[in-house]
Amino acid sequence: MESSSAKAGGSTRREATRQKLYEAAVTLIAEQGFSATTVDEIAERAGVAKGTVYYNFASKSVLFEELLRHGVGLLTASLKEAAEGTAREGGSKVDALDAMVRAGLVFIDRYPAFTQLYVAELWRTNRAWQSTLMVVRQEAVAVVEGVLRDGVAAGEFSDEIDIQLTAAALVGMVLVAALDWKSFQPERSLDDVHAALSRLLQGRVSGTV
Repeated sequence: MESSSAKAGGSTRREATRQKLYEAAVTLIAEQGFSATTVDEIAERAGVAKGTVYYNFASKSVLFEELLRHGVGLLTASLKEAAEGTAREGGSKVDALDAMVRAGLVFIDRYPAFTQLYVAELWRTNRAWQSTLMVVRQEAVAVVEGVLRDGVAAGEFSDEIDIQLTAAALVGMVLVAALDWKSFQPERSLDDVHAALSRLLQGRVSGTV
């Protein structure tokens, strides 16, 4: 029987391999599209044998579906951490939203190719992974919805706001603004972009000037 340390080591190695495959796939697909990207190219970019790809994922489609789960999962975790960190520090719900805006920008700055793919896939309706994409998208948006709902309950936000639409709008604001930043205004710093979105957030959500 394998020891627990051996199992842990094997699991760590497999996760490292899967991470390399995710990174290779997202870079290639961002460069040349899903259909044009082959498993051979993914394996070569990741520095592994072709069989390793199929050992970890049944097909290229499964790899991409898991890539979406993985990437949006990282984003969701960063949003949760930002909101929970603000709560621990005694910050307001607007502070929590602002912290999540920054966390989203940090994520996009680190994973611009994934973000580009994610936004592009949101507009497609003929993909096998569309239902998965909708589920993981809602998981990310739900974090923002939770903060808005708590803010309404605490009297910090108006009870007339549409929580679902406002949450989606905030997430969309960060995604679109960040893609514009990376594509057309790369000379701007993350702090500068965050400050601009923070001012917008403060004026539109809290009602302050």
